[in-house]
Amino acid sequence: MKHLILAFFLGMCLYAQEGYKALYDLSTSKLETIENRFIKGVVANKNHYENKLQELEVRVIIHGGAYKFFVKDPDKTVFQGDKELAKADKNLLARLRALHENYDVKFLMCQAGATSKNLTREDVYEFVEFIPNTTIGLIDAQNEGFAYVPVH
Repeated sequence: MKHLILAFFLGMCLYAQEGYKALYDLSTSKLETIENRFIKGVVANKNHYENKLQELEVRVIIHGGAYKFFVKDPDKTVFQGDKELAKADKNLLARLRALHENYDVKFLMCQAGATSKNLTREDVYEFVEFIPNTTIGLIDAQNEGFAYVPVH
């Protein structure tokens, strides 16, 4: 009987350690979408799986209009003069950093697109990693079992 109980609890522990993977394809240029669909969505989804004793691994591929949300000083980039971005800049940074630090969200930026916008490593927040291009990031993540979640 002890072995049966031990096997049951071991099985439950292994089940609880299994996890889910989500790949957010972040290309929106709209602040409202970043705040409501992306940031709040990631937190809600992470909490949902945590409440089920499951892990949710999150990766984010940054491209399209979303570059502007990850630059340190928009006024030194092609995003100079974006009033909506300037208004939200400090609060948004804190929330994105919290996703990385508190929720283990991995941010990946398309280097090809960043280069086309004259963005360098120094222009982008330190918690953002570069990948060669969006397509490679999507292919790699989907072949690793990540579920695709578009945020446009």
